[in-house]
Amino acid sequence: MVTGKPGLKKLVYAFSEGDASMTDLLGGKGSNLCEMFRLGLPVPPGFVISTETCLEYFNLGNRLPDGLTDSIRGSVGQIEEAMGRKFGSLERPLLVSVRSGARVSMPGMMDTILNLGINDAIAQGLAEEMGDLRTALDAHRRFLQIYADVVMEVEPGVFEEILTLHKDRDRVTEDHQLAPDTLHNVISDYKSAIRRATGADIPTDPWDQLIHATEAVFRSWNNPRATFYRNHNGIDHAMGTVVTIMSMVYGNLGPTSGTGVLFTRNPATGERKVYGEFLSNAQGEDVVAGVRTPQPIAALAD
Repeated sequence: MVTGKPGLKKLVYAFSEGDASMTDLLGGKGSNLCEMFRLGLPVPPGFVISTETCLEYFNLGNRLPDGLTDSIRGSVGQIEEAMGRKFGSLERPLLVSVRSGARVSMPGMMDTILNLGINDAIAQGLAEEMGDLRTALDAHRRFLQIYADVVMEVEPGVFEEILTLHKDRDRVTEDHQLAPDTLHNVISDYKSAIRRATGADIPTDPWDQLIHATEAVFRSWNNPRATFYRNHNGIDHAMGTVVTIMSMVYGNLGPTSGTGVLFTRNPATGERKVYGEFLSNAQGEDVVAGVRTPQPIAALAD
């Protein structure tokens, strides 16, 4: 069991410690991940930092509550044990996703960071393990882009411009068609763009990345689009968001992997049928950020 200091509210919940009834505390996404774990479904190992912890962060003037960093480290240790991987290691490195999630659905309004825990050296270690340098470099460039956007508030359009420039030079149309040499250049250009925009570099220490990302996801509860969405839909501003941290699943490993959004009913008509869209050889942000055009799930039947 992972807890904060004695006498304080529980800060962090392993997936084994929650269920679908705990939506107020663990958010819609977090509580349902816990429920899926309890049902024995194949859920990547992870944990949830509660909405109460988020609200305490705000009450403290955007400062992490005492004991949270230690709780995060202990919980990551549980993921390491379950996955047989090590966060920050060059051999069998563990990368994680850091996700938001309120009590009610606010699709695309708050922030998520994928592929966290990577740097130049770890990318090489990941490539050696995967036997695929391209996939590891693609994960690295994706991390730089999303971390700079969410944590450092770099305008995301600059990264799409860099990526488009390199695709045009290589005469390819899809991200996954970029060769490793080109991806090295993309990564270098991303780092230069981040330094120009902020005067700083992204931390290379995975633990620094994780703590900064956790704070950024908390802060995304109050970003302009989330605030507007709550005002427009009459959603309580005092709920806060959870932070769900879990082992990465790579949708960019090749043509037989992918990402998508799936419903058990048509959300527009209510018709009871599988409905959704997907991208092959991609990761989740490619769908939700609207920068790629997904295919309908029905296309998989072809």
